[in-house]
Amino acid sequence: MGSVTIKHVAEEAGVSLQTVSRVINNGPNVTDALRDRVRAAIDKLGYVPNMAARRMAGSKSYLLVAFNDREPTLEKWRAGRGSDWVAQMLLGAMPRCERDGYHLLIELLDGHSDRLHQRIDAVVSSLRPDGVILTPPHSQDTSIIDQLERRGVAIARMSPGSGDERGFRVVMDEQEAAAVATRHLIALGHRRIGFLTGSADYAVSAERLAGYRAAMEAASLPIRAEWIREGEFSFESGLETAEALLTLAERPSAIIASSDEQALAALHRARGAGLAVPRDLSIISFDDTPPVSFSLPPLTAIRQPTAAMAERASTLLIEGRGIDPNGSPAHVLPFELVIRGSTAPPHD
Repeated sequence: MGSVTIKHVAEEAGVSLQTVSRVINNGPNVTDALRDRVRAAIDKLGYVPNMAARRMAGSKSYLLVAFNDREPTLEKWRAGRGSDWVAQMLLGAMPRCERDGYHLLIELLDGHSDRLHQRIDAVVSSLRPDGVILTPPHSQDTSIIDQLERRGVAIARMSPGSGDERGFRVVMDEQEAAAVATRHLIALGHRRIGFLTGSADYAVSAERLAGYRAAMEAASLPIRAEWIREGEFSFESGLETAEALLTLAERPSAIIASSDEQALAALHRARGAGLAVPRDLSIISFDDTPPVSFSLPPLTAIRQPTAAMAERASTLLIEGRGIDPNGSPAHVLPFELVIRGSTAPPHD
């Protein structure tokens, strides 16, 4: 067989050309059984829809664009550590896009650049995406949201922070996640619990700190200013902030870190200080990327549903069909506390 066409797909599935077209274009009035039959025929024949023809046939571009934070992403790539956030996004979003004949592009934005909005305009004008996925901190930037709304671009915002209900919002309960981590340590008997925050540029940093504070206050435990250290989500920041906690005259018996890299750094600093984990120091992380399960000991962590959030954001944009989501409830996806070997009752 030469080049596979839509006619071949229709013959293989035993349906009309119109039915194949509706399935490819995610159109209405197609039963699940017919949709599955057509997709099976597409997979069997290896049919690839002509994107240019599809775009000319209607207003859709069959393209989603995800804006990710430029400098942290490039910093990790340059260091050879990769970016698990990006990897998890791709894991969740790409198969979902592929299912409906969409493509996903990731564009990097520098939120501190003077040319931020020119960059956004250039991407939107040249690609004409059907929707944009905004990741932190861009998902909380009202100037970016304003700009995309003026351009009539559908928006799905991952971890956007509170206070702005525009666009589709896909979140996990950051405050409750931090509270759950804190309550786990309290239940083990810890009373001196330190907290390493993430970058102040990210709304999730303040939300997690609020969750920690709420859990400590509910247990009538002291919250000492010196036990809270503001930093970045990076390993290097974790080394600095963890050392500041571990060299205190009255150091914490447990630390909650706002990222896996910070938690791994705390583990390094603990060993350098002659502290055994978890006998002398318990550590809990956020993210639950692969390295924390391979550390010694493996780290207890809050598992973020990043892939599921990216999949949901893609689905909302693909299936939104022009529905105005402003003011609609956020889509809250569940987190999980994964208990491993880095937390135990305090030794002292």
